Amino acid sequence: MYSVGLAYLLWFLSGLGWAGFHRFYLGKIPSGLLWLCTGGLFGVGSIYDFLTLGRQVREANYHSALMGRFRRPGFGGGPGSWRDVEDGEVRIVREDSKKENPERAILRIAKNNRGIITPGNLALEADISIEEAKKQLETLVTKGFAELRIRKTGTIVYVIPEFTDADSPLEDF
Repeated sequence: MYSVGLAYLLWFLSGLGWAGFHRFYLGKIPSGLLWLCTGGLFGVGSIYDFLTLGRQVREANYHSALMGRFRRPGFGGGPGSWRDVEDGEVRIVREDSKKENPERAILRIAKNNRGIITPGNLALEADISIEEAKKQLETLVTKGFAELRIRKTGTIVYVIPEFTDADSPLEDF
């Protein structure tokens, strides 16, 4: 990824943009050569670059990520990964990682939390909305796999009896 700070440093080191080093850095080779030959378009281009360099870096990151994403897998993220862009930010998305289904996430969370799970836990872990998490938990209650309980604090939780510790009672209820 390109850095705004480094781009401004190169702009400064190239005679306040006249030599166009920052343009070479951002992969703008033709305009970099033009800046080098014309002194940053006789100074006008250098001023323009100073005012817009942050946006130019974001655009270069965006285009670089798109090219890496569509050109070949594994670019910058290891085997089986693609680069993805969202709102100008680059993130690595694992192609081989499958999104865990909510029911499996419910069971995993319940097992790790002595059978207790909340819609917030599920939403966070399964990357779904709280409404969807509550719907999933209500479905398990309806099918008889989970119980709806209210803690002494008034918090609503769902309990999967299969994962509760039979030797120690659930003292929060």
